[in-house]
Amino acid sequence: LVFGGELKSTDAVEFKDLSKLDYVGMYPNFAEAKKAWASKAQATVDSAQMRYFVVPIHRLMDPDEDEHHH
Repeated sequence: LVFGGELKSTDAVEFKDLSKLDYVGMYPNFAEAKKAWASKAQATVDSAQMRYFVVPIHRLMDPDEDEHHH
């Protein structure tokens, strides 16, 4: 999942208005998500309070998954 929005300040991850979050999309793998994230981050580089994030949804669905792969 890639999403972003305007933060209240650059000191913390607290969004100014949750109703205005930009849901970029869901992607099948990290590489595709990272491409989408990079594109949005670059497009908003002049706004210090705009931030985009990649959320690894698979970890939310199976938090132990990473432990089994190490």
